[in-house]
Amino acid sequence: MAGFENNPSTPGVKMSDDHIKKISTELELQDPQVRAVASLLETGSTVPFIARYRKEATGSLDEVSITLIRNRLQQLAELDQRRAAILKSLEENGHLNDELNEKVASAPSLAALEDLYLPYRPKRRTRAMVAREKGLEPLAQILWDQTGTDPQASAADFLDPAKEVETIEDALAGARDIIAEVINEDHQARTALRKLYFAKAVIHSHVAAGKEEQGAKYRDYFDWQETAATAPSHRILAMRRGEKEDFLNLSMHPPEDAALKVLEGLFLKGHGEDTYQVKLAVKDSYRRLLSRAMETELRLATKRRADLTAIKVFSENLRQLLLAPPLGAKSVMGIDPGYRTGCKTVCLDRQGNVQHNDTIFPHGSDKQRQAAAATIMKLAGRFNIEAIAIGNGTAGRETETFIRALRFDRPIEIVMVNESGASIYSASSVAREEFPDFDLTVRGAISIGRRLMDPLSELVKIDPKSIGVGQYQHDVDQSDLKQALDDTVISCVNSVGVDVNRASVQLLTYVSGLGPQLAGNITEYREQNGPFTSRGSLRKVPRLGPKAFEQSAGFLRINNSKNPLDASAVHPESYHIVTKMAEDRHCEVQELIRNMQILEKIDIDRYVTPEIGLPTLKDIIAELAKPGRDPRAQFETFAFASDIATIEDLKPGMKIPGIVTNVTAFGAFVDVGVHQDGLVHISELADKFVKNPADIVRVQQTVEVTVMDVDLSRNRIALSMKTFPGEANQKRKPPAKPAKSSSAASGSKKVREPFNNPFADLLGD
Repeated sequence: MAGFENNPSTPGVKMSDDHIKKISTELELQDPQVRAVASLLETGSTVPFIARYRKEATGSLDEVSITLIRNRLQQLAELDQRRAAILKSLEENGHLNDELNEKVASAPSLAALEDLYLPYRPKRRTRAMVAREKGLEPLAQILWDQTGTDPQASAADFLDPAKEVETIEDALAGARDIIAEVINEDHQARTALRKLYFAKAVIHSHVAAGKEEQGAKYRDYFDWQETAATAPSHRILAMRRGEKEDFLNLSMHPPEDAALKVLEGLFLKGHGEDTYQVKLAVKDSYRRLLSRAMETELRLATKRRADLTAIKVFSENLRQLLLAPPLGAKSVMGIDPGYRTGCKTVCLDRQGNVQHNDTIFPHGSDKQRQAAAATIMKLAGRFNIEAIAIGNGTAGRETETFIRALRFDRPIEIVMVNESGASIYSASSVAREEFPDFDLTVRGAISIGRRLMDPLSELVKIDPKSIGVGQYQHDVDQSDLKQALDDTVISCVNSVGVDVNRASVQLLTYVSGLGPQLAGNITEYREQNGPFTSRGSLRKVPRLGPKAFEQSAGFLRINNSKNPLDASAVHPESYHIVTKMAEDRHCEVQELIRNMQILEKIDIDRYVTPEIGLPTLKDIIAELAKPGRDPRAQFETFAFASDIATIEDLKPGMKIPGIVTNVTAFGAFVDVGVHQDGLVHISELADKFVKNPADIVRVQQTVEVTVMDVDLSRNRIALSMKTFPGEANQKRKPPAKPAKSSSAASGSKKVREPFNNPFADLLGD
């Protein structure tokens, strides 16, 4: 995440009335709301700032709506840029006239723009070009008119051996080539075919010749078909990956007779021999040109749709992980488990600073175990340890069992911590800069301990794609993925707020209006001048100007400041209102905080101004009631079943506790404490029909699951959250059946999507 630039503005996006109206209609919002958001974005405001502190301007739009407006503005700007480039090309090449200019200017989409430009776009030498060079365009026009002329007689007039038109068929073939290209470039034809493809096309997937064994993980797609319009994200991405790896062959098309019927309805005018020649050209145009173009468009569209779904799943999982309940400021022992190399152990104070590190060997000889026990007991007492965080990787459960068997002189919470990405962090430049004197194994233990204390503060140091909550993250558009994940991290960081005197550079980077440069300047200033004593002192940070201060101040917390509002989400621009409230109640600002007796008596209508309305005033009162409130839930200790440590311990029918580690479009993965997550397929998530797994489970949620099947050879665990696992609910709506095709009708085998889902193999990105 270190390279991310938290630049909130939307450079190059011009706010036009047409864009405002279009977005308002699409999102079902009022024009003034969209216009306000566009204006704020254009002047450098961030999404979190607009959502939190500019509710009067936007009509209290939330981050989701504001982000949608921002993204749509960018898309429309890109469309306008392409429109301008096309108009310039048309003008430079002498093709632009008033009619074409109007059509291009009013084209509503990129596809429509490209259709209009296609006949004029510079292209490689085509069969139609060759035919025109042979002088066959007049013959093509004769046939195209379909007036009942005799094609043979007409073609005889165009024979010219010098131009390689030696036979009647040579002439007619050339004329048909010209007609085929005209049909291919016809805007109406492409629009109609596009509609057919997007509604009726079927995805066909077959195993590549000789790849049955190598591509075994894709065997469920060796003979698969379904309607492209309804194919779910995970299956589209799985098939595309199989094709990319040369294990599958894919095609996407509607029935050919349906496509030809559309085109013939547009271009056939009669029943004579000349019409028959046009009919042949229609078929050629479809098979050789249009079908390929339409399939390419459909592939891009289905990929885009699949990407959006996968990115949405990833973003929501990441949000839940980042906002996992923190243990809080407690003295923590972090343990990175291992067998042969031992368990790296660190002791952290309540601020997360390293006080001590050691290595214990609880999985060696009896002597080593005794020494490890003595070391843990000694360190726990010496550093007043309140909780022990144990990584859930190799030897994690064995280490947990060892620690739980020790008899401490006071209660100590023992927690298994998901260490996904810890090794990535340990070897990163961020970790080396933060802990230059420790090797990467010690850094891993530090990260595990700090994750328990505050998951958000620690996880922002890691690339989200390394955290292990995604689905096909390497297959989706990387630019869109980065934008969505950055948006998610920014949203989480700003919703929680940041203690400016304790935050790392990485955490500060995601504060509204900052970024790597200003975050570095803040920490450098803090190191040189000591802790910040007020929000106002932030203005002394080099290059932190008025705009950056405006955008960031409300999300930065300064505890123990003379002004108690500095530790709250009340923005400095509203301090005067709180001061006025206190004066009117004849008390100090400090006396307003958490004092519901006084707060309930404040008539906020008295404080409405042209700039500050009721939404902001209500937020101020809510913040005064619970200043600096953390939106995250309270931490609850979770423990796996004590008698389950390896996959061999699992037996069908067992009911055991687990914790959700990943939610996908086809189900949820659950850690049950055996070093291998089990899959709760979407069909086993609840007693009712489940359309979206995210409606039932979330990352970090604790659940009780029933073991349905254990496949030791494939290291797979099938789980269920149903009351009666495996039994179909009578009221459940059956899933839609894949579309049938000619191959299905002729007896080809259609594969059922299996319960033990193949995509488990494909999530190890």
